[in-house]
Amino acid sequence: MLLSMNWISDFVDLTGLDKLKLISQFSLSTAEVENEIFFKGSDISGIVVAEIKSVEEHPESKKLHLLKVDAGDGALTDVVCGAPNVRVGMKTAFAKVGAKIGEIEITPRKLAGYTSNGMCCSEREVGISDEHSGIMDITEDVALGTDIKELYQIEDIIFEVDNKSLTNRPDLWGHYGIAREFAALAGRELKPLDCVDLAQYKDLPQIDMKILDPLCQRYSCLQVENITKNVSPVNMRIRLFYCGMRAINLLADLTNYLMLEMGQPMHAFDSRKVSKLRIKRFDEPFKFQTLDGVERNIDENTLMICNDNTPVAIAGIMGGLDSEIVEDTTTLTLESATFDPVSIRKSTVRLGHRTDASMRYEKSLDPEMTVTAIARFVKLLLDIDSEVKVVSSLTDEYAFKYETRNLSFDKSFVDKYTGIEISNDTIVKTLISLGFGVKNEGDKFDVTVPSWRATKDVTIKADIIEEITRIYGYDNFDVHTAYAPLYPVRADIGKSVEDKMKDILVKRYSMHELHSYVWAYYDEYKALGIEIEDNIKLVNATNPNIETIRKSIIPTQLCQVKYNTQFNADFGVFEVGRVVDGVKADNLCNEKKKLAVTLFSKTKSVETLYFDLVNILSVMADDIKHEALSFEKIEATHSYQHIKNLNAVICGGVNIGEIGVVHPLVSKKIDKKASIVYAEIDVNTFANIQNASIKYEEPSRFPEMEIDLSFVSQSFAPVSDAIKNANCELIKKVSVIDTYADETGKSITTRLVFSHPERTLTREEVMAVCDGIIAELEAKGIALKK
Repeated sequence: MLLSMNWISDFVDLTGLDKLKLISQFSLSTAEVENEIFFKGSDISGIVVAEIKSVEEHPESKKLHLLKVDAGDGALTDVVCGAPNVRVGMKTAFAKVGAKIGEIEITPRKLAGYTSNGMCCSEREVGISDEHSGIMDITEDVALGTDIKELYQIEDIIFEVDNKSLTNRPDLWGHYGIAREFAALAGRELKPLDCVDLAQYKDLPQIDMKILDPLCQRYSCLQVENITKNVSPVNMRIRLFYCGMRAINLLADLTNYLMLEMGQPMHAFDSRKVSKLRIKRFDEPFKFQTLDGVERNIDENTLMICNDNTPVAIAGIMGGLDSEIVEDTTTLTLESATFDPVSIRKSTVRLGHRTDASMRYEKSLDPEMTVTAIARFVKLLLDIDSEVKVVSSLTDEYAFKYETRNLSFDKSFVDKYTGIEISNDTIVKTLISLGFGVKNEGDKFDVTVPSWRATKDVTIKADIIEEITRIYGYDNFDVHTAYAPLYPVRADIGKSVEDKMKDILVKRYSMHELHSYVWAYYDEYKALGIEIEDNIKLVNATNPNIETIRKSIIPTQLCQVKYNTQFNADFGVFEVGRVVDGVKADNLCNEKKKLAVTLFSKTKSVETLYFDLVNILSVMADDIKHEALSFEKIEATHSYQHIKNLNAVICGGVNIGEIGVVHPLVSKKIDKKASIVYAEIDVNTFANIQNASIKYEEPSRFPEMEIDLSFVSQSFAPVSDAIKNANCELIKKVSVIDTYADETGKSITTRLVFSHPERTLTREEVMAVCDGIIAELEAKGIALKK
């Protein structure tokens, strides 16, 4: 939001103060000011008021005119000008020879054979608007030769406040609220708004107006007629332009001016088109054309301003094209209202249309401002057009009132929170300067929160501490060590397990940690041929690419892998992140924390890479839970999963996730020659598994005996089961040391390590165990490879 120091100075006397220092203080205490400050008018000089004394057509040009201009220096100046609106007797802005406009210095210059000793300027060239259809037409009665910067408020300091820092401060969306902050910071008095007394019109007829929906909190309106002027004063147009708005006509400009001054949006209806104001919603959707000429779809949840049953405006967002103020409008119905902030925000999202007015209504405006804004509007209108007549009494319906907030605290509460000594007088003075009502007896304070801070901002005693300290100045605090008891906090088991998992993956396997958002990105998924599955969606998403929340991290990780294939032939990545799998019985999202690991290699086979990942998971389970993992084949249910090479990961009898190979179609779109495998583990499920007890066994003094057996089998599971069924205490270790595939099928070589703590084993007793395992497998059709 752009703010004008000239405008702020209307309400607080800043004479003798360093304005740049005040802006810096404001940034530290109230709201963040952007880095760039604009010094408007500082780059122009030598532009004066001049009168055109004669106009001749250029003999060789249809556009140029030969002028003689009186700039108040006792002589006529020859000027060549191409503006279409030049006329004899017209006063305009004239840049004399030697004048500066930005980096340009005006010098005598030949144009189409004639020397121009200066330049007649448009408003855009002076820098006070975008208007450049002709030169400035100065209507004020002012002496020729008067510097344009003495006539108009062209010199100004403009600074910009970050809108995000004003979200909780609806009172700061206008210059008057900002001026209140500057007054408090500078220790100066805040001037009251100059308004008319609307009580003088109480005997006039009321406007036919009714609130028919609770989404309208307050609606105030007034009718005026006999409007004779259509153009706003130059200084008003300058302020609007400097603050990012364009001038339209007097009535539209006044409503925009009041919005920027007080933060209260207003709307002016042509009274010829509005006679019965009704604020309501409709039962059926319909189309409605707004002031910008766009036809919008209005649903049953959008609040409308109506002329009886005919919609004329979208409440709090934008007026309708059919009831707008036009050039021949002489009578208007003025609206000043507040609406439910949540309703306005939802309506702007549904319509995809956010305006300056809706941004303010979304912030919970103070309903007490509506009448003051009308009184201020009428005052400004009468100052500009004294012939205007008010033809109705103030019609005001106050449907919803925020409760008055009273907060009580004592001096010790302030001292405890601030840690410094702030006197009672300073506390009282600070709060009063910000508009709070204060009663102070001894060290006790009773504070009444002003209405413009009570809508959602100041609600608890700690908020009062913030008000006191920010005006006191955080940079005025003494730096010292704070004393407070520190108690040990037991780490959450889930977080502890998560940290251990990350440490193993990074320190032992040199993997890279990733971070991503929870969206199932449509464009990226589509590029890999991954289907976006039906899941929780964002309502009224403005970007369909980020509409659906992901069920798994793996598709996101595969997209990230694709972007990194060119940097390394072999790498591994992982992420601990959130996914959502539908909703729970309480209608809340079924949110889960998952560990996703993906290995990518251009040098290893899929099989080797798969067993590398099995190894990584096994080490993780052994280190953290002291449990061995087992794997069970499961069916593929997602488009990125391989149809055959997919297994559930079992730890301590609990299914904790899955491990698999990426589907060939997806893998080829990432890299045609690479192998890609993945695993996804439910972190909380894994963390909640009871740690197995650690068993210690004294190493045998006698030599071990190793037996390698190769079985013709597609999987290791039946071999593992047969070894377990042997139930032999002599078997100390089992490992797969090789796999081989040829025309006869696939074989798996398993190494069995035998040992006895008290003697050397004989080959006969070891082979007896092996023969039992071989016999069981042969009964299942799994033969020993010859």
